[in-house]
Amino acid sequence: MPIPPRVLKRRELARTRLFRVEELWLRFANGAERVYERLCEPLHGAVLVVPLLDDRTLVLVREYGAGLDQYALGFPKGAVAAGEERLAAAERELREETGFGARRLEFLKTLSLSPAYMGHRIDVVVAWELFEAPLPGDEPEPPEVVTWPLARAAELLAREDFSEGRSVAALYLVQDWLAGRFRR
Repeated sequence: MPIPPRVLKRRELARTRLFRVEELWLRFANGAERVYERLCEPLHGAVLVVPLLDDRTLVLVREYGAGLDQYALGFPKGAVAAGEERLAAAERELREETGFGARRLEFLKTLSLSPAYMGHRIDVVVAWELFEAPLPGDEPEPPEVVTWPLARAAELLAREDFSEGRSVAALYLVQDWLAGRFRR
């Protein structure tokens, strides 16, 4: 196992309502020194929910993504509130974005987004035994709820508006989970 680099100095470069940017001065085990900039992990984390209407039907949302300045299709997701448990956050985000609650929720995996320069992680949760249970959300407009047959997953992956890496990875995780091939 490699020896982690020693942090010589760290400095906050910027802080917004959502992001904190940090500069790190590092010394590696071989003596090399580098300065890195990174987006630090949010304080309370995030969840992404893969809702299953049944064992053959996914529930997705289409909503505006400011990062790409376009509407995108993906799974419901959002921040974990202070003091909120992961599965409670998943249930809340599911209700806010799709109008469904879930009788069953299971954590699958934590994904990192871009470990070279981001500390952000997201917990992937599968939700099933859905029922109607809308909850007001904080989105500026309600997301469009889209159901998708799991048998057409390859077609979903080919869509231009289904490009978010977290949703793509979660789709593969849930396919393996449903097939009994997923092991934590």
